[in-house]
Amino acid sequence: MRLLFLGDIVGRSGRDAVIGALPRLRRDLALDLVVVNAENASHGFGLAPDMARALFAAGADVLTLGNHAWDRKEIIPFIAEEGRLIRPMNYQPGTPGQGAAVVTVPGGRRALVVQVMGRLFMEPLDDPFRAVQGELAKHTLGAQGSVQAVVVDIHAEATSEKQAMAHSFDGRASLVIGTHTHVPSADHRILPGGTAFQTDAGMCGDYDSVIGMQKGGASLRFWRKVPSEKLAPAEGEATVCGLFVETDDATGLARRVLPLRLGGSLAQAMPAL
Repeated sequence: MRLLFLGDIVGRSGRDAVIGALPRLRRDLALDLVVVNAENASHGFGLAPDMARALFAAGADVLTLGNHAWDRKEIIPFIAEEGRLIRPMNYQPGTPGQGAAVVTVPGGRRALVVQVMGRLFMEPLDDPFRAVQGELAKHTLGAQGSVQAVVVDIHAEATSEKQAMAHSFDGRASLVIGTHTHVPSADHRILPGGTAFQTDAGMCGDYDSVIGMQKGGASLRFWRKVPSEKLAPAEGEATVCGLFVETDDATGLARRVLPLRLGGSLAQAMPAL
């Protein structure tokens, strides 16, 4: 199975770049599964339903959220109805939506996508490790299993927490991928047990910015602590940034992992089949 995970979409620039690139990427990379983190797609904060629909129409199979999940209140009734949009599983019981989705991909195969949010320097949510453990216990991975691919998105601030998540579930997931910090890490690899991992997928947005936000207001927040300094997404050319993974048909584990960076100011990287 060939899958692509795209990091946090930030604002219109990132959103338009992803929507424009996805049809070509699905064709050129013969993608079976596309997962996109979209929690900053709406003006940098949250996700609006019409934007989610546009991303699905462009070729996303599953959208994940994060700590900005509820910034757009209109997402609450939408997430209750749209099973392909998931939020962190370790939100407390009663939170709208679901933290996992199983989708059918070409050939009748099934893929499980799970999202959790870290707790270091983040909100005090339920334990993300036990949440993933409980979800993976419901499924078996591989050609004869209940799912043929498993993707875990850990939306977290601390690199240590993301790496601990990957090592904890090495051999039980096709991919464990970090999101939230908006900067692509250079540590993409396959772990000893066969799970692909990258500490952070980066963002789909304008990198001539401060993690996707216009440089002026974002920088002033560090110079002076004035609450009126407003953040707005940078609007220059975006880089579509993510990770390509090819899995083994028999095991569901990774056999190739390559970065993807298209457009904008970062060095370009396009996986070759």
